[in-house]
Amino acid sequence: MTLRLYDSSTREVRDFVPLREGEVGLYVCGLTVQSEPHVGHVRSGVNFDVLQRWLRAKGFAVTFIRNVTDIDDKILAKSAEQGRPWYNLAATMHRELSKAYDSLNVAPPTYEPLATGHVPEMIVLIEDLIARGHAYPAGDGSGDVYFDVRSWGEYGSLTRQGVDDMEPAGDADPRGKRDPRDFALWKGRKESEPETASWPSPWGPGRPGWHIECSAMAGKYLGDAFDIHGGGVDLRFPHHENEQAQSRAAGRPFAAYWMHNAWITTAGEKMSKSLGNSLTIPAVLQRFRGIELRYYLVAAHYRSHVEFSFEALEEAAIAFARVENFLERAGESAVDPAALPAAFVAAMDDDLGTAAATAVLHDTVREGNRRLAAGEDATAVATAVRTMLDVLGLDPADPAWTAAGGGGGADEKLSAAVDALVRGLLEERAAARADKDWARADAIRDRIKVAGIEVTDTPDGPKWTVD
Repeated sequence: MTLRLYDSSTREVRDFVPLREGEVGLYVCGLTVQSEPHVGHVRSGVNFDVLQRWLRAKGFAVTFIRNVTDIDDKILAKSAEQGRPWYNLAATMHRELSKAYDSLNVAPPTYEPLATGHVPEMIVLIEDLIARGHAYPAGDGSGDVYFDVRSWGEYGSLTRQGVDDMEPAGDADPRGKRDPRDFALWKGRKESEPETASWPSPWGPGRPGWHIECSAMAGKYLGDAFDIHGGGVDLRFPHHENEQAQSRAAGRPFAAYWMHNAWITTAGEKMSKSLGNSLTIPAVLQRFRGIELRYYLVAAHYRSHVEFSFEALEEAAIAFARVENFLERAGESAVDPAALPAAFVAAMDDDLGTAAATAVLHDTVREGNRRLAAGEDATAVATAVRTMLDVLGLDPADPAWTAAGGGGGADEKLSAAVDALVRGLLEERAAARADKDWARADAIRDRIKVAGIEVTDTPDGPKWTVD
């Protein structure tokens, strides 16, 4: 069957034809490591992990690049607020991001380049754009360099906007710009910024703009033209529009397909740090296993918005438990690509239709349970189930889940049971505190402590760890 993908640039589902037979170059914009990753952050990682797994299942050799932005305005601002070096904040949050991905069995990309490791490639690209008449150094002595949006007639083609309909770029001081919509390729160092956050360049010490980073890193590892560029839908403008413009203005064809995953919302708004409605991965994993959270994210189509709630996550966990229960009852099984049901393959080939694919998964589980109830052998059905789960990154027997502590083994289930019991006691304690029954609240805490569990009260609620 032919894989069909929704291309954001043409706004249609079309047959996927790779540039090189049997090979796929996939680039996904990674995160800016300014703070702990939350559920909304990791959705992109999970969705594109499923894409690269399906591409490999279809026999493609995939080169998968997912970058990390480890220098930008937000990192400098947050590190200054916290009184720590910017590179310390970036490195610490990068480790937190890696742990979050591991906890959800997001396979590592082929390469994970850091923006700070590719400044020379960015300078070369900027010089090329200046030479071609598509970029210019600011005339105000700031050391900034801007992309001239009016010099590139195709600017706005990705998001189908006219230049005059766009808001001015907000990533630099407008004084040195020819047009308020011109965006920064290079940012001259300001006196208020640490010297360590700047690199030498033909325009003076400074650092790269956000958009030039991805163009340079994609070109470094995938070449001037590659197959798929992915990221969150919020990146379409200005980030991806600017990436495409500067790359093609430099003579690089860049991405053939654009794919964007939708938001996870809370109360109808995009989940984000700025809105104060984020849910960090460690906090969620105190209540649910990583495999359950991944199932929750995978069960929705990547282009559909998901309204997050713990009630919905609980329902997803119950649904996934039915799958695990069947596999346990069916006994030993294996992963066999030849066992994939045709309906599952059709769903995945239809723009990575994981919602329909998980429906096939549950239909297959029901058939397996019917066979077991009738005293029949269900090994073949279990093999089909495990193979579908493997494609979705949800196979409980995958050693990655044991390593992440989020799989379906006995130890993990015991941990989940203990967590449920402790949470029940903590809810009782919270009710006692709300009633100002301090003696009862302290008694409950003491009961928990005697069991070897330490409780810490945080702004996000009580957290517990084994002492």
